[in-house]
Amino acid sequence: MNVAYAYPKSRFEPTVVVDLNAKAERERLSKSALKGFFKLVAAWGVRDDDARELLGGLSSSAYYEWKKNPDRVLEVDRITRISYLLGIYKALHIVYGDKLADEWVQLPNKNPIFGGRSPLAVMLGGGLLAMQTVRKLLDARRGGL
Repeated sequence: MNVAYAYPKSRFEPTVVVDLNAKAERERLSKSALKGFFKLVAAWGVRDDDARELLGGLSSSAYYEWKKNPDRVLEVDRITRISYLLGIYKALHIVYGDKLADEWVQLPNKNPIFGGRSPLAVMLGGGLLAMQTVRKLLDARRGGL
């Protein structure tokens, strides 16, 4: 007897994973990622020095040039950082009202992940891995994990 197993039919289609190592994908995504990043830091009230650090330590001159002209191709690290931050922004706006969502990253937080510091301070100190942790926390809160 030969039994074939199959997953049940579903309307769910898994998303295609974007290969950020492919330059064509980064070319396609970079400009809109940077535009989103600059809107996000404005909404969160992030200082330019901190925004540069969130991007992985960008010089002042490069930061202002990118802000003026976001039409460029980002490296994998920077586009990944922006992706995490945009995911955090989206999750915050799902979980909280707009006002608290935009203030949340600057507020001291008693969650053990933050230890009384603000999520922004944790992300600035912990870089990409801290951004990933904050994103996972918020995705879990909104039921996305």
